[in-house]
Amino acid sequence: MKKLMYSGAGLLVIALAFVAFNLLSSQTITHARLDLTEQQLYSMSDGSRRIIDGLEQPVDLYFFFSDKAAKAMAPLRNYARRVEELLRAYEREADGKIHLHVIDPQPFSAEEDQAAEFGLQGVPLNQGGDQLYFGLVGSSGAENRQVIPFFSPEQEEFLEYDVSRLLQSLSTPELPVVGLLSALPLHGGFDPQSRQPSSTWMVLEEIRQQVQVESLKAGIDQIPEQVSVLMLVHPKGLPDATLYAIDQFVLGGGKLLVFVDPLSETDHALPMLPGEPALRDSDLQPLFKAWGVQRLPAQVLADASYAMSVQAAAASATVRHPGWVSLPRAALDQDDVVTAGLESLTLATAGILEPLPGASTRFVPLLQSSAYAMPVATERFESLSNPQTLYRELQPTGERYTLAARLSGPANSAYPQGIEGIKDGLQAADSINVIVVADTDLLSDRMWVQVQDFFGQRIPQPWADNATFTINALDNLSGSDALISVRSRGRFSRPFEVVTALQREAENSFRQKEEELQQRLAETDQKLAELQTNDD
Repeated sequence: MKKLMYSGAGLLVIALAFVAFNLLSSQTITHARLDLTEQQLYSMSDGSRRIIDGLEQPVDLYFFFSDKAAKAMAPLRNYARRVEELLRAYEREADGKIHLHVIDPQPFSAEEDQAAEFGLQGVPLNQGGDQLYFGLVGSSGAENRQVIPFFSPEQEEFLEYDVSRLLQSLSTPELPVVGLLSALPLHGGFDPQSRQPSSTWMVLEEIRQQVQVESLKAGIDQIPEQVSVLMLVHPKGLPDATLYAIDQFVLGGGKLLVFVDPLSETDHALPMLPGEPALRDSDLQPLFKAWGVQRLPAQVLADASYAMSVQAAAASATVRHPGWVSLPRAALDQDDVVTAGLESLTLATAGILEPLPGASTRFVPLLQSSAYAMPVATERFESLSNPQTLYRELQPTGERYTLAARLSGPANSAYPQGIEGIKDGLQAADSINVIVVADTDLLSDRMWVQVQDFFGQRIPQPWADNATFTINALDNLSGSDALISVRSRGRFSRPFEVVTALQREAENSFRQKEEELQQRLAETDQKLAELQTNDD
């Protein structure tokens, strides 16, 4: 047998068998794929498959990449290859409902004009005017078109999410309806402090550019059917009928974005009785308890590390306010599409969220404090004239506190027996989708934007990402459950961790040796100077 295998005839038989296997496999198992990567980079999420299955009309995907112009850009070309491979996986999975067109737009060509017409972003390559295109256009019918202007390598983890979002937008082109119920004057009104009319909050104007906003009246007992996302801002004193309507909306598959606050600095409500403090806190305690989360009652976060610099009323100098925090990237969950890529968020007298023991829901922090933080009683801030005094009193616990979180998973009704007049409501849900933010002040203009009046037009100049965070949350929640479930991926280009560690060790060793030599050189120079002085 061995002689036959090593003979010329045996080798010929093996070669023929190999060719036959390849021909057979190419005809019978063309769609078979085996993904052995650690983070399953080449496997499609179940959510993406559900979105593809829900496509009712054929979709054309036009992938524009300036391949020839990017010859010298190896990392970008590798990422472009990854994007194309993912798009082809969508095409295979769609079984004829998705048609992919790969286009290399040459300079001054009809394809380049088409890319610009579609709204793709061309990146200048040289002074000659050559442009680099790297984007995607999805089309389903003459008027239904969605665009990803440029695939940024920095957003590689959310590549599948972006493509799936584009497909879902093509299948449901109408703007989602956001129901807004707020106890704060987001629509503008009369400011009792300045005694002047106030404008619409800029965050609401930004939201209106992305979604259709329907304002809801206080005391409603049913959420309108057309509302896909409910946005609650500072919900305080809501009657049981409204709380039950919110409960049933969430259990019925509606998405909720809620902003609560232990001490809302934009709430200028008057006290109920003379001499009593005004109630400026808000909570959804009955619903939160059923969903497995709580806002620590009468507690405000104080953070020594992220404290903002403010002008104190009782001090002439700028001081740090531990109750007003500026959260950097390290405080934001970079694995969630809502907070990934944001640079900073600013909050004022924010609350603290905690999961309840034994909760059936999943509690994922989106915004967190530093480790140099602690809870402080709300009344401590009521008459705080100089924040520097509070800053000196802080005794950080070493714990990182949650300021915003995503809740998902199975949940029960907060009203299992119903309410008066309604007894046959939903009792539970297999999965809810809720984002809770323990601050309302982050929505106010003074916490994130400077607004300038330009010939009657209000021009925003943001200095923090508060509005982007809010719009990202609404955008994410307005998608289907399938889209929300699409996970973020790892990066295709992974560093050589062992090599990087060796380089760091070598650099540290070199730096220590350099410092020793510099110290010895300084000592030698000093001795030479002493000898010269003695000779004189």
